Amino acid sequence: MEFVVGASEATMQSLLGKLGGLLAQEYTLIRGVRGDIQYITDELASMHAFLGDLGSTQEDHDRRRKNWMKQIRDMAYDMEDCIDDFAHRLPHDSLSDARCSFIVTLFYDLWTFWPRREIASKIAELKVRAQQISERRSRYGVDNPDPTRSGSSSGAGATHAHAVTYGIAEHLMASRQLIRTQNPVGVEEDMKKLQQWLTKHDKDSHRAVLSIVGFGGVGKTTIATALYRNFRNEFECRASVTVSQNYDEDEVLRDILGQIKPRDSEREQQDHDTGKLEKNLAAAMKGLVKRVVPLSCGHKKHGNGGSTQWTQNKIDTMTRDQLIGELKWRLNGKRYLLLIDDVWSVETWENIRNWLPYTKGSKIIVTTRFQAVGAACSERDGTDSLHTIKVLSEANSKSLFNLGVSESRSSKYTIDMEKEEVHEEIWKYCGGLPLAIVTMAGHVACNPTKNNDDWNKMCRTLFPEQVVPLTLDGVTRILDYCYNDLPPDLKTCSLYLSIFPKGLTISKKRLTRRWISECFVTEKQGLSAEEVAETYFNQLISRKIIRPEDHSSNGKVKSFKVHDMILEYIVSKSSEENFITVVGGHWLMPAPSNKVRRLSMQSSGPKHVNLTKGMNLSQVRSLTVFGSQNRRLPFHSFNNGIIQVLDLEGWKGMTDKHLNDICKMLVLKYLSLRRTEVHEIPSKIEKLQYLETLDIRETDVEVLPKAFGQLKRLCSMLGGSKTPKKALKLPHEKNKEPMKALRILSGIEINEDSTAVASLHQLTGLRKLAIYKLNIQEGGQTFKQLRSSIEYLCSCGLQTLAINDEGCDFIDSLDTMSAPPRYLVGLELSGKMERPPKWIEDLNNLYKLTLSVTVLRTETFKLIQNLPKLFTLTFTLSVQKDDRDIVDILEENKLLTDREIVVPPGGFKSLKLLRFFATLVPRLSFAVTKEEVMPALERIDMRFQAFEGIYGIETLKSLQEVHLSVGNQADEITKFLVDELKDSPNHLAKEYAEKWPQIITD
Repeated sequence: MEFVVGASEATMQSLLGKLGGLLAQEYTLIRGVRGDIQYITDELASMHAFLGDLGSTQEDHDRRRKNWMKQIRDMAYDMEDCIDDFAHRLPHDSLSDARCSFIVTLFYDLWTFWPRREIASKIAELKVRAQQISERRSRYGVDNPDPTRSGSSSGAGATHAHAVTYGIAEHLMASRQLIRTQNPVGVEEDMKKLQQWLTKHDKDSHRAVLSIVGFGGVGKTTIATALYRNFRNEFECRASVTVSQNYDEDEVLRDILGQIKPRDSEREQQDHDTGKLEKNLAAAMKGLVKRVVPLSCGHKKHGNGGSTQWTQNKIDTMTRDQLIGELKWRLNGKRYLLLIDDVWSVETWENIRNWLPYTKGSKIIVTTRFQAVGAACSERDGTDSLHTIKVLSEANSKSLFNLGVSESRSSKYTIDMEKEEVHEEIWKYCGGLPLAIVTMAGHVACNPTKNNDDWNKMCRTLFPEQVVPLTLDGVTRILDYCYNDLPPDLKTCSLYLSIFPKGLTISKKRLTRRWISECFVTEKQGLSAEEVAETYFNQLISRKIIRPEDHSSNGKVKSFKVHDMILEYIVSKSSEENFITVVGGHWLMPAPSNKVRRLSMQSSGPKHVNLTKGMNLSQVRSLTVFGSQNRRLPFHSFNNGIIQVLDLEGWKGMTDKHLNDICKMLVLKYLSLRRTEVHEIPSKIEKLQYLETLDIRETDVEVLPKAFGQLKRLCSMLGGSKTPKKALKLPHEKNKEPMKALRILSGIEINEDSTAVASLHQLTGLRKLAIYKLNIQEGGQTFKQLRSSIEYLCSCGLQTLAINDEGCDFIDSLDTMSAPPRYLVGLELSGKMERPPKWIEDLNNLYKLTLSVTVLRTETFKLIQNLPKLFTLTFTLSVQKDDRDIVDILEENKLLTDREIVVPPGGFKSLKLLRFFATLVPRLSFAVTKEEVMPALERIDMRFQAFEGIYGIETLKSLQEVHLSVGNQADEITKFLVDELKDSPNHLAKEYAEKWPQIITD
């Protein structure tokens, strides 16, 4: 089946709900309009049922049916726009209870006559369209779908119902897990050969280019990424970028520069390192027991925060010639490793090659689908290499298929699936192509009720000729089949992925919040919209439509990517249904012939032109902008009465004056200004009465306006910044009415001027409270109000609490709370703490716990070791100034257990992730006893400037990885200990060396 019905059906569901609400209003409709609306409602309900029947069959649709479906869709879109426009132009409250109702009604009729007349005219036109569409179906013989051609023997409708139930069950019992670094399956020979190429040339050899060529979906990018990951630490500079068919040279240059450290910053750090090392050596000569380190130097990915921010701002304003000059300057004289993914033309390669200095010992990895392009990249000298990726063998194909099925299985369905023997031939039809194998594995795992007859029928449908070499058309057939097996809700959610550019790492929360704002996800089966969105997200992972990239500290997926070919397929489907319009980006898409509904503006290629010229933007409901270029947005072309989602994250053209236009978008639900240059939120924001999510993280906004309290539907308020530490001040006045809808309040600052603290206890619906800065007087009025509010909110169901206390002893006062906050699933207490609250040991629902490194001692481990669900334990230090008291506290902690911190045996049955993020990580040892220590621990993350060693990790039976992120200012002692840790397996007995985890440094 080629025609897409998921997005249309979702639109219908939303529209029918709005029509019902409109009919319920008494005094807002002009006489005669109610009958028109009732007719349209009935007609659309029948069309909605017809769409559902279409989605339950696997038959191909002829052009007449496709055209008729397109007419239904366009009319539904226009009707939804009409209702939304109606909603904000007329008062919401009924007049039935008003006194002197006759006079009030007369005044209301006169005041609203013209907008009601205009809307009535539109509704009358839409009624005529609905009649014509219905008549046209009969006139041109558009047949009903054939129920005998369903997707399975039991009927696809039952399959879809089962899929939804499966998703809810998956949410209730989904296990929390870590996303581990894994090498590609079945390409060991390729990896071995390519690794030899990367290592056989020494630092004095010529710069070399490796071209990896292969069919789309054969695993080029997976292999190249694994090589890059395994060898990146052996080079002074490294960067990884994606180019594809249509790319923006300036954006690629900025992307590379963003991953390479500036030379000036590096010189400053080298000077600082030298001075610090001299001080440390002098201290050691004097016999001091303390490691003297500057606590003001937290870990940064590229230098210190201020310098990095200034450099990035400078990069954003550079011309192309300046960008190329800056790149050559940074790479000059250094060995670098560069991964250039998905090169489509020789011209693209020539342009990129001219950017790069010819430094000896440097390596460039290029991936491409085309043999001619790969040959052109690797024709310079004898050190270059051209490697063609072949399809997997039968044994490797079967292994990858079985692995994919097992990864996607829910614990509830593992037993059921083992009862039915999965069709053994499915993986053979995939022709050894990893993408096809993994996609089919996800499909099989998520259909546990199908039997061998169903799988046989599927294989005959997809591969009637049983041709083993899989072509591009064969891959498309597989994607078509798996897509059409999705329930309508999941089809819509998967189509929504086309908004995001190729290769982008996407935040799960960013996606799910947008789903909710677009009304694609609603409450269902006793779960909130957020929980239902998570079930849909988990199903997309299980079906291999999206690939997890990173996990959160609570064990859930934090970010993900979409495979290039899957995204290309989704973009084409979305364009076919006029669901999302992508302009710019990596694919050359045709301009839309219809009105644009959801607009995604991406990097526009080599020349910045007016991407929306000639487009009808009057029906745009969602606008998303990607790329850092200073692009003008056509705000004047939008209908402010229907825009619901505005995502400008990272847009450098954003200024405070644009907020005046944004505040006119009266039905806006989702507004993201993250990483823009906005400085102030105007009081006019109170007009956005439908706003549900406001994201102003990593901006220069320092205080919320008084009008913030008028946003009664706001669910998520996201502000501040963790690196560098910034916080958002609450309004200086109390709210007259509580914000009952607010669920997340993150990134705020509380000081003595925060009079709004007294209103916090009114936020009884709050589920997450994150205080980034706390500067209040101990024992003062604000101190007491905040403590009282937190205790009350914890009793009302607060699930996540984060407080950064740098010196007012507020956290220590929480120890005397009248009752433990038993609903907490996440707790973060950072700053200069003296002791953790004793009630932590009673938090039986706690999944993640973050404490200050100042309480890192054996007694703390004993306090929390019996928490039954604890998944992640983190010790951190986030002070922003040079505080010598911290060093003293750490030394005292070590003296309590013979100059090292000992992790005791027993407990921690569920702990899988242990993290230490601090300037100084003291000596840490795991007790060597018969009793197990942290038996479930899989990974240790450490980020530091100074390090005193970690011992006994070979006794941790489940430990697989140790990640060490060494700061730029690390001294020689720390570097020596890190190298010793990496080299330890070579000096251990074989029985211990085999148990040694993988040590990964950054």
